[in-house]
Amino acid sequence: MNVRAGVVAAVRGLGLALLSVLCSLVLFCLSMVSLALLPVGMGLLTTPWLIRRVRANADLRRRLAGQWCGVDIDTPYRPVPPVENGLVGQVQRCRWLLKDPATWRDLAWLIVDPIAGFALGILALGLVGYGLLGPVLAAGLWRPLRDVGYWYGFVPVDDQLSALAAAGLGVVLIVLGLRYDPAILRVHGLLTRVFLAPDRERVLQMRIERLQNSRADAVDVSAAELRRIERDLHDGAQARLVAVGMSLGTIEHLLRTNPEKAAQLVAETRRSSVEALEELRQLVRGIHPPVLAERGLGDAVRALALRSPVRCEVGIEPIGRMAAPVEAAAYFSVSEMLTNVAKHARAERVWIDMRHEEGMLRVTVTDDGRGGADPAAGSGLAGLERRLGAFDGILAVHSPAGGPTTATIELPCEVLTRPS
Repeated sequence: MNVRAGVVAAVRGLGLALLSVLCSLVLFCLSMVSLALLPVGMGLLTTPWLIRRVRANADLRRRLAGQWCGVDIDTPYRPVPPVENGLVGQVQRCRWLLKDPATWRDLAWLIVDPIAGFALGILALGLVGYGLLGPVLAAGLWRPLRDVGYWYGFVPVDDQLSALAAAGLGVVLIVLGLRYDPAILRVHGLLTRVFLAPDRERVLQMRIERLQNSRADAVDVSAAELRRIERDLHDGAQARLVAVGMSLGTIEHLLRTNPEKAAQLVAETRRSSVEALEELRQLVRGIHPPVLAERGLGDAVRALALRSPVRCEVGIEPIGRMAAPVEAAAYFSVSEMLTNVAKHARAERVWIDMRHEEGMLRVTVTDDGRGGADPAAGSGLAGLERRLGAFDGILAVHSPAGGPTTATIELPCEVLTRPS
């Protein structure tokens, strides 16, 4: 039993209960009044403003469901179309908002939240809060209450013995609260998701939009990769091979006039050819590392950990082989995350965990560095998101200031061959 988690859940239950009454109930009453005023025209001015407040409240509850209840909820709203200014634009905006199914789901939530949401929040608080009253009664509070016939739960408190029984009941309630309050909050989050999550049509539409964006990103990434390969070939191996060809022509001439100089140039040409071959190998390794092709993703990630300047601990379950593009995406994602740790995190240790569960490849990289990593800040993590998006994968980063940082990638994929 995690005592701290239980206490935090009780306090959060109080916060959710207050939001249910102070926000949801008030917004519901105002929204009903505004909708009732639509036939007389005044509602055209108040309804769009109120619906924006309702959506802000719903967005807040979605965030709290993820942060407090562990239930992630996507935003279901459709993009706002351009509208005209003035009264005509106000009518268009109001009509568009009322046609959005998410608006009515938000309003339905305003009915349910002050009842079921409030009850769950108060239950999470009450188990611990009401339980604390039992020991307080046993400490002496029962004396001024014995003449009023006070009952603590099902225990009539009228003497020290009954107060001790109330204390025992209170301890039981506290234990139950500390044990089950996080689960109660999760039920609250699941209830929130029923009303505030996108419906099936919107989920499919969002998935299509995400796939379209990821396809465009994949095309951009592929074009950038081709340009990099062309640049590396032109500036590196190609230039060296051209120099080798010119040196061979000079050697052919010197063999008849200055054999000693020709022999010296042959040695230099040999070194240039070796360097060109090594550059070609490095280029091929950057496209698809040989260890990944020969040994699989697990051994390739272990090789990355061995080369990392930060001490790495690796926990990899036997997975088998997956599609080559998926393995490459996961490999380069881990490589990028380890590079970021070495450059920016000021970490002393890194932990890598990789497993395949329920059709999903999950790789988690955790470091003990200074934290503060943010994919939205335009860092290399944003590039990772684009790379993973091409495979309908996701990147989740939790990096509070001061650390630690945990970055998790998830890629939907199938295992083609099981480990032997």
